[in-house]
Amino acid sequence: MSIEIRSAKTDGFTMEYFQFGNGAKTLVILPGLSVQSVMLSADAIAQAYQPLCEEFTIYVFDRRKETPDPYTVQEMALDTAAVFRTLGLEHIHLFGASQGGMIALDIAAACPERISKLMIGSACACVTEELDCAVKEWSRLAKSGNAEALYLSFGRAVYPQNIFEQSRALLIEAAKSVTEADLKRFAIMAEGIKEFDVTPDLEKIRCPVLVIGNKDDRVLGQGAAETICRNHPAFSLYMYDGYGHASYDTAPDYKARILDFLSPDLQR
Repeated sequence: MSIEIRSAKTDGFTMEYFQFGNGAKTLVILPGLSVQSVMLSADAIAQAYQPLCEEFTIYVFDRRKETPDPYTVQEMALDTAAVFRTLGLEHIHLFGASQGGMIALDIAAACPERISKLMIGSACACVTEELDCAVKEWSRLAKSGNAEALYLSFGRAVYPQNIFEQSRALLIEAAKSVTEADLKRFAIMAEGIKEFDVTPDLEKIRCPVLVIGNKDDRVLGQGAAETICRNHPAFSLYMYDGYGHASYDTAPDYKARILDFLSPDLQR
């Protein structure tokens, strides 16, 4: 499999994305914060989401290429929504993971007419104490130029201990290809989380919502997922235990859970 990386151009910026699948419905995936562009993992992502390809045409978006500094999550959401309009995407089934989930919440609140269903994984409606500490540490390591320490700190936070230990050598190897530009961009993206708070706007979301959290989330701490659903009876909540912040990668039934929520009437 070799996925083509495409560029969506607006008046002010360019955003890379890729697409796969041939279904009649549109699914957009907004990945979380990463040290290097998610576009480098296009083939692996397409393979992981293969079970959804029959029903959905799937789009995966990066952040904008011309990265301003500072660059807030709200600005990331505005830019991503602008690309949706550029590509003519409507009736979107939207899945956002981690920082991508924060962006997805903001988009669903600002553009409720475009979003048919919303799924949020390992995200929060406002910055928690744990997330603030993590962002400060990752930003410090990125600015210091220590890619290996950044990868290890990031991996230790998002993965369960056993998976982190199994992945340690791969993380160290991946750090060797990180550039100074990658680190600068990562620090900007990480610091864009600091003032995030979409809580007052959650009531503007009109579509069905599934929030997936993790009881052992060391990035967000306990209660972040429940806070999104609090006072919103139309929001559904599911909690994993033992898969860490990155349960969207580590939980074996995660893709099936996405499909069950987005297509409850699909016969399988």
